[in-house]
Amino acid sequence: MKDKLDKHSAKAHPTTHFMHRFEQGVFKRPNIILSIILMVTVFFASQIPGLKIYSDFADLLPQTHPYIELHNEIKGSFGGANVIIVGVEFTESTVFTNEALARVHRITQAVDSLPGVNHNLVASVAHRNSRNVWLTPEGNVNSEPYYNPDKTNLSQPELDNLRDAIVADPRVYGPLVSPDMHMALVKAQLIEGKLDYAETYRQIQALRAEESAPGVKIHVTGQPMLVGWTYQYLNQIVEIFLFTGLIMIALLVFYFRKAYGILIPLAGVVVSSIWGLGIISLFGYNLDPLSLVIPFLISARAMSHGIQLVERYYQELVNNDHITAARLTFESLFRPGSLGVVSDAIGLLLIAIGSIPLNTKMAHYASIWALSIIITVLLAVPLLLSILPRPKSSEIKSNVFRNIGSLVAGIVSGPQAAAKVLLLALAALCVGGYFSSHVVIGESEPGSPILYQDHDYNISSKAVNDSFPGSEELYIIAETDENGGIKRPEVLKALADFERHMLLDPEVGGAKGAPDLVTQVNRLLHNTDPRWVQIPDDQLYIGGLMYTYMMSNPIPGALNEFVDTDERVAALVFYYKDHQGETIRRAIHMAKQWIAENEGKVDGLTIRLAGGTIGVIAAQNEAAYETNLMVLPAVFALIFIFVTVFYSSFMAGAMMLMAMIFATTLTYGYMGLVEMGINSNTVPIIAVGVGVGIDYSIYMMDRIRAEMAKLGNLGQAVRAAIGTTGLAISFTATTLIAGIVMWVILSDLRFQSDAALLLIVMVVLNAIAAMLLVPSWVLLMKPKFITSAYTDDDGVIHADHNPRPVQKITPEVEKEKISA
Repeated sequence: MKDKLDKHSAKAHPTTHFMHRFEQGVFKRPNIILSIILMVTVFFASQIPGLKIYSDFADLLPQTHPYIELHNEIKGSFGGANVIIVGVEFTESTVFTNEALARVHRITQAVDSLPGVNHNLVASVAHRNSRNVWLTPEGNVNSEPYYNPDKTNLSQPELDNLRDAIVADPRVYGPLVSPDMHMALVKAQLIEGKLDYAETYRQIQALRAEESAPGVKIHVTGQPMLVGWTYQYLNQIVEIFLFTGLIMIALLVFYFRKAYGILIPLAGVVVSSIWGLGIISLFGYNLDPLSLVIPFLISARAMSHGIQLVERYYQELVNNDHITAARLTFESLFRPGSLGVVSDAIGLLLIAIGSIPLNTKMAHYASIWALSIIITVLLAVPLLLSILPRPKSSEIKSNVFRNIGSLVAGIVSGPQAAAKVLLLALAALCVGGYFSSHVVIGESEPGSPILYQDHDYNISSKAVNDSFPGSEELYIIAETDENGGIKRPEVLKALADFERHMLLDPEVGGAKGAPDLVTQVNRLLHNTDPRWVQIPDDQLYIGGLMYTYMMSNPIPGALNEFVDTDERVAALVFYYKDHQGETIRRAIHMAKQWIAENEGKVDGLTIRLAGGTIGVIAAQNEAAYETNLMVLPAVFALIFIFVTVFYSSFMAGAMMLMAMIFATTLTYGYMGLVEMGINSNTVPIIAVGVGVGIDYSIYMMDRIRAEMAKLGNLGQAVRAAIGTTGLAISFTATTLIAGIVMWVILSDLRFQSDAALLLIVMVVLNAIAAMLLVPSWVLLMKPKFITSAYTDDDGVIHADHNPRPVQKITPEVEKEKISA
């Protein structure tokens, strides 16, 4: 009964006593456990050859979003976001020369031959679908292609007539021929499941090389070309991997200058990486080039855990034999290390909350990969150290990292200094909060954020958008409740009013839809009298106009770009010059505004949003915003709960919450300062950064607690913790940065570089929070779970409200407990 009342008795803590016996049992069979780990490693290594690295456009889309559902419905008929746009610019002449038209025709034919192209949705002034329609003296409607490849030697008057005819046709002049007549566009829709990004890129680049000439510039933009460009940088992975490995080895040599300090962390990261890549292959997932920063970060995290273990091992060697030192290292770091790994996994797993398949897949494999560090590093490294011979020397020479701990300990010297540190942190939070308000949802600048602004792709996009109404398309779908409903006058007039409303946006460069077709044909049948640019009041007459246009075109499917075959569904297309977050929000807002004001005014008419490039990116932005609202609070809440339960202290969870809020707020402030938007790419990076970074604060808090139980003086405990764990944090943070910094330096993919830089910022901020804020909070608030800390007979730390007076643990007492 006395033992049960004695808080220092192991029997008074059955749960932790069980964990302690488990930890002791692990060290009784190190060879067996290491052999099992080795066999599992060999199995995962056998899976790696099946790993595939590629991008799947469908994985980038939130498939459950209504805009993407609409996109999937219409992409085969009206078109989608897989548009490739070739701009043929003639700097020394206009498009209307024999040589220029022949070049545009050759390029058009080449684009029409791309893998997976939808031949019905190819558009060019030199394509057979671009036709001159006129009324004959007999009252018949006739048409012919603007460009006849069999007549390539037109006279100047014929060229002038061709130019005048095209200028009079708003379906060609503006959308396909620039207003200054120096550039022609070739546009094509590619079928999502059939296109080959690598082959498309190869053929386009070969076409550019073949058709480029003095006075001719060929610009190419569009999603397929963007993905094709990303594929070209896959070879950089090997280069970045090699440089990263060299930096890691150099750091280990500089820090330890011992074989164990270099080889054992490297062995841990190699085994962890084999497990991670094997897990991806076993799941049947592809490794996307855009998400490669995350695997590098997990590998660097595995190395940082290995470094902390080896560092602690050398500390324990001072007063113990190598087996005991390895066991004490395991007992000291396994539980807080596991809590840190679980925090990492939480941040990774919660990425799956969003509806983007790419992030869902990454969440699954990355969280399991992160959790495997518990086995491959936290368990395997101490066991390996226990079976290896004792190192000849346990002394670690001084280096710059070892001075950081004493420097920080000097800053956080007492309650008054701690209060100043917390006040400075509060001021930094206010500044970070201000700049956080400048963060936009979506992109903050034109072009693709995946590539740099001076990249060929973004230069091409700018050239096209400067010369045309815009290459970014927004599809709005109008549905009626009966076949032929689109021909109803009230429906077409409503759609025409919708077009006028959307064209009030200065960013809209033009529009295309069934109302424009009907009014143009109506004017044509009345000798091009502009007074007849109107929608008739007779449904049969409207049907006749549409039929007349269709019959004047010998190419099947002349109406397919405007209405479906049942004439029940119509597409309205609006052209924008960029897909910045503000542009997209305004476009969607204006569409919703018209729908809200006019809903129900026309019986049976429904307007649906949204397809095309703008619609797809709008869905991604909305999904990213919703995910951001859910993921970060979920990461905060779960880590808070885990830490609170683990330490049986609300204050412990509150400290971790404070550290996370500090680092995350300043991270958003950094994003606002550098104009980095919140999108489907940056949200998972932030969630991962929170999970990975909180490890430092957990290690620091746990070490202060351990030192308090040993020393019995809070100030001394804080200084001792900073001097030991502080230097480990500074070095592991450096290791993490080294693991991803080469993406910033070497990667030609801007997104990878920005993602790595964002993670580096988060690592630095979390290290600052751990080394300054956590000790300051402890000194100022004196939380009970630290100030009342003591060790039971098993050496496990507890904190009760009325503990027995703390016994100072000397090496002699510790040896007696170990012997017992």
